[in-house]
Amino acid sequence: MRLNNSKNASFFYVLNSVVMLILFWGIAFFVFKHYRIHFFGWKSILLISVPVLFALVLLIRGRQIFEYDSDGEALNFRNRNIVSFLNKPLRDEFPKYKLLKFDIVNALIFKQLYITISSKKNKLIILKYDVSYLNRKELKDLKFSLSKVIKANQEREKNS
Repeated sequence: MRLNNSKNASFFYVLNSVVMLILFWGIAFFVFKHYRIHFFGWKSILLISVPVLFALVLLIRGRQIFEYDSDGEALNFRNRNIVSFLNKPLRDEFPKYKLLKFDIVNALIFKQLYITISSKKNKLIILKYDVSYLNRKELKDLKFSLSKVIKANQEREKNS
């Protein structure tokens, strides 16, 4: 199964651009206020605080683009941000049999996918991906696909 929300990339790019533009203009008006140009009076603090709040929400929600591919014998995960300088893109590929479990943490602002895999030395490795921008159907399909892989792994262990 393949899951990809990069079709929404243009929307995320516009959203980030609008928030940064509003933040820039808010800072400019705030600076103008301190140089005796009073546009909004004491309410000018809102010109900085509201855009900063929106920018923080965008940063907390994490990487916007999530790609998943379970075709073949390997699982491919890719998680990247529209604005590339904010954080490094994640890219992981590993065999399906290494997948042990997964968990989706649904907080108020963000959602994260935790994947637990086994390493060569039988250690557990936990991989973290941002899935905040997936819609309900995409999230349901992701859960179904990962559950199917785990179930197949458990069946193979019983038969071995």
